[in-house]
Amino acid sequence: MQVFSNPTQNEIEMAAKALKDGNLVAFPTETVYGLGADATNEKAVGKIYVAKGRPRNHPVIVHISSAKQLDNWAVEIPEYAIRLGSAYWPGPMTLILKRNSRASDYITGGQESVGLRVPNQQVALALTREFEKLNGLGIAAPSANRFGSVSPTTAQAVEEELRKFLGSEDLILDAGLCEIGVESSIIDCTQFNPVVLRPGAITKEMIEQITNLPVSLKADKSELRAPGLLDNHYAPKAKVILGLAAKQGDGFIALDQIPTPDGSIRLASPASIEEYAKDLYQALRMGDQLGLSQIYVVEPKGIGLAIAIRDRLAKASSGKRD
Repeated sequence: MQVFSNPTQNEIEMAAKALKDGNLVAFPTETVYGLGADATNEKAVGKIYVAKGRPRNHPVIVHISSAKQLDNWAVEIPEYAIRLGSAYWPGPMTLILKRNSRASDYITGGQESVGLRVPNQQVALALTREFEKLNGLGIAAPSANRFGSVSPTTAQAVEEELRKFLGSEDLILDAGLCEIGVESSIIDCTQFNPVVLRPGAITKEMIEQITNLPVSLKADKSELRAPGLLDNHYAPKAKVILGLAAKQGDGFIALDQIPTPDGSIRLASPASIEEYAKDLYQALRMGDQLGLSQIYVVEPKGIGLAIAIRDRLAKASSGKRD
């Protein structure tokens, strides 16, 4: 395994070649780091599942360079999905569309739909474009961590978690801390109106503004399996508890205006919702590095990105509250 820090154009071209040769490449996006493979190579995608310990019926997202590549993977694309792609790609948004014959079961988890995204990150976009120059059609890339654990927002976190699961020909592209810090919004576009399966930085309100359609939430509107929807997900080794009652030796995460309970260990003090999202996963990982058994987290209030943060915390805590 090689790590390229602040990768040059030549190193990005090497990474694209590694993908084409059937190897894995971990790369940054604006949300979290992804673990990528050639989406048309079943054996290569299989390496992702092994490295992550991911169930084979759990679909992966295909990263492409532009909305012009949608036809390579999807059919019967609704007009509102095209509007969303025009408005928010490149960006932190995954569209679930009806698959074509190229989107095989090993990508879709056996479902008749495929998830597609155009990342808004310089290295990620350069990698997808170089891969396309080699006749690559898309990079399958879930988050670069063991299944169910905290997503990585730095290359160091990828290396720490996956080092023993990656081969000598695999690569990590290190471009520093991810800008957003929580995973992409996932929108089911296989129905008459869009359905938000996983909240993210592209919010329900933003989707409604572009589509002029009512947008539903997953709870009662979709049966699709998609990344990050299991009840227990995004979880560190420490027990995550939602609330203020941290005691001596417990970790604590909250907005900076909320004081630290006596004796607890402050892991993050974000000044805004955007900082909260960016800092959250690093703070949870820090709790594990410190060997903490419990981390108390005060959820941010409000709409927009705060909803995405609460979604991740609900899964990380599996509903545990003080």
